[in-house]
Amino acid sequence: MIRFQQVSLMRGIKPLLDKVDLVLNPGDKIGLIGANGAGKSSLFAMLRGELHPDQGDLSYPPTWRMAHVAQETPALDRSAIDYAIDGDVHLRKLEAELAALEVAEDTPENGNRIGELYGELADADAYTVIPRAETLLAGLGFQPEQMYQPLTSFSGGWRMRLNLAQALMCPSDLLLLDEPTNHLDLDAIIWLEDWLKRYPGTLLIISHDRDFLDEVVNVIVHIDERKLKRYGGHYSSFERQRAAQLVLAAGMIEKQQRQRAHLESFINRFKAQASKARQAQSRIKALAKMEETAPLRAAAEFSFTFREPLRSPDPLLTMDAVSAGYRFDDDQGKPVEKKILDNVKFSLQSGQRIGLLGINGAGKSTFIKTIAGEIAALAGDAEFNKGLAIGYFAQHQVEMLRHSESALWHMMKLAPTVREQELRNFLGGFNFAGDMATRPIEPFSGGEKARLALALIVWQRPNLLLLDEPTNHLDLETREALTEALAQFEGTLLLVSHDRHLLRATTDEFIIVADGEVKPFDGDLDDYKLWLYKTKLASKQAAKA
Repeated sequence: MIRFQQVSLMRGIKPLLDKVDLVLNPGDKIGLIGANGAGKSSLFAMLRGELHPDQGDLSYPPTWRMAHVAQETPALDRSAIDYAIDGDVHLRKLEAELAALEVAEDTPENGNRIGELYGELADADAYTVIPRAETLLAGLGFQPEQMYQPLTSFSGGWRMRLNLAQALMCPSDLLLLDEPTNHLDLDAIIWLEDWLKRYPGTLLIISHDRDFLDEVVNVIVHIDERKLKRYGGHYSSFERQRAAQLVLAAGMIEKQQRQRAHLESFINRFKAQASKARQAQSRIKALAKMEETAPLRAAAEFSFTFREPLRSPDPLLTMDAVSAGYRFDDDQGKPVEKKILDNVKFSLQSGQRIGLLGINGAGKSTFIKTIAGEIAALAGDAEFNKGLAIGYFAQHQVEMLRHSESALWHMMKLAPTVREQELRNFLGGFNFAGDMATRPIEPFSGGEKARLALALIVWQRPNLLLLDEPTNHLDLETREALTEALAQFEGTLLLVSHDRHLLRATTDEFIIVADGEVKPFDGDLDDYKLWLYKTKLASKQAAKA
């Protein structure tokens, strides 16, 4: 078991843990949660032996083998599959010893050791390692031809998938995963869930994906007020237990009651109107969730709302026989078109709330970029209403911010004629108060930068939100704030996200991008999970044929 006994930990002058006692049992699957900066990653570093408690004792069986995900991937010419297999350090050590002995002097001692090594390699499953690695990489989204490409050919996100593959290939008794879903899309997350459910060892996960936690963990450890508190059950169970505790504290319900009244007012005004029926349904979903965890959300640090759009034209846009993709020059300087989507027929009506589904690389981001005007359609007719006002959050939106400038600078560039105090007040609503509004954003966390990117979108009062993986850097509390804000948004929403809770709570219909087409998906996320399994099974059978 893992045992914390009166553990205290400081980082600089900041106390993270204060005389903590906790016991985690072998085979537990534990979700480690807490606010950004609470000490989750530092706790992992203690388990890895990279940090040591300032006081007390942290222990687990010395015979346990530990695996974790490396944060850096060297730019090697080594193939992806070889790099993944490198995660099994013991196997690689045996292979290296065998290779050295087979070219060494032929002595009885060496011969005996070679025989022993073949037996040890069999025990280490060396003869099934390649198909096991191929299955693992396929589950994480790699195509067969990618598996034998060098690491240098992969982007940072794909290299992080390879680091995850290394950790999963390593035989272990204790597996530490820090935000394993951040660089995965929904089909890879579903595969990873199933893999982790079968994992026989003790698992600790830091994650801000509540559906992922609900599927995988049976224990929650919450870092709060420099203490570790253990809760039995998954994340939703933790929310209910913690809400029950907080309800005992005075004054925590008042804020929630105001939010509830706002939602009920909208529902009562618009549920009978056909044009607003979908939006009313989203508010009803939000209200049901709010009733369950009211005290918890009332105690949360952060919330915001999207301002009402200035106008709501209808339809917002129409596409007829549109081809979408990219234009670029080849090595000889000749213009080339790479078509991703073909013959797209799509219209977007005011008030629609659509979740966009599809496996990695199918063209979801290409579709959204075409609507956002980031790339021009290759062919066909795309008509956009003159009153269309788009708020676009790209997958790499955080990287597009100017990191040497402040949050206030970004706002003043967006609204140069607005008084500084008004902009400061607005930023304060997104937790950028005082000096934080005027300091360069470079040292901000990924979540803080994502929050700023959202603030810039909210200021513009869009009537169409195009959100491509908006939760990648957000913690659980900020994700929940975004979910509530989107549920109350008065405009039109097109959302790509691997966060199933966000999709369920804020969208009313799905479209799927697959095989170069964009078409309605008749079903919910459970149906999509079944579709993914059938699609992967069919592709495996086709590969065998």
